[in-house]
Amino acid sequence: MSEHRHFLLYKPFGYLSQFRSEDAREARKKRFLGELHDFPAGTMAVGRLDEHSEGLLLLTTDGLVSERIRRKDVEKEYYAQVDGLITNEALARLRTGVEISVEHQPYQTLPGAAHRLPDAPGLPPRPRKIRDDRHGPTSWVSITVTEGKNRQVRKMTAAVGFPTLRLVRVRIGGIALATLAPGEAHEVLDIVGLVVRA
Repeated sequence: MSEHRHFLLYKPFGYLSQFRSEDAREARKKRFLGELHDFPAGTMAVGRLDEHSEGLLLLTTDGLVSERIRRKDVEKEYYAQVDGLITNEALARLRTGVEISVEHQPYQTLPGAAHRLPDAPGLPPRPRKIRDDRHGPTSWVSITVTEGKNRQVRKMTAAVGFPTLRLVRVRIGGIALATLAPGEAHEVLDIVGLVVRA
C-alpha cells in the first residue's frame, strides 16, 4: 500500500496555491492552502491557480504523480465569467488557439474546446463581488485546455476581447469539482486513476 496521500481541494478566491511563504511580508498579507486543512508534510499542488482564481486543485505527496497529471494529454476545464456577451467569432478563435504572451514572448495556444454556457453555473458566491449590472452585461463560457501556462485562460479571453472577471476550474481529466465547497478538501486513494479515467 502506498504511503502517499492525495486530495481534491476547492481552492477559494484569495488564496495562493502554496502552503507557506519564506517572504515575511507575503506571509503576513496573503492566505495559503495550509490554513484550509491539516495536510500532511510534503503535500504539493499539482499545477496552480492564481490568487484570484478558484476551483479544483489536486494535491499530493507524490512528486511522480504530479508529473504524470501535468502532461499535455490531461484536459483542464474552466468556467469563465467574461466582460460582455461573448460572440461566436471569439469562441471560434478560442477553439483554434490565440496568441498570448508567456514570459514576455509570443505564444500560440493549442486548439481546445470553448462554448457559451446558456445560464450562469450554480457556483458558490464569490466573497468579493464581481460588479453589478450597471457596468454592462457579462456571459459565461466553458474553456477546455491541455496546457497550463501562467494565467493562460485569462490571457486567452482578453486576447479575443472579453476579459475574464471570474475564473473557476471545474475539471481536471476525469475529476470534476462536483459538490465540493470552497475550502473543502476530500482525500482520495488513487488520484491518477481518477484523472485518466474517461
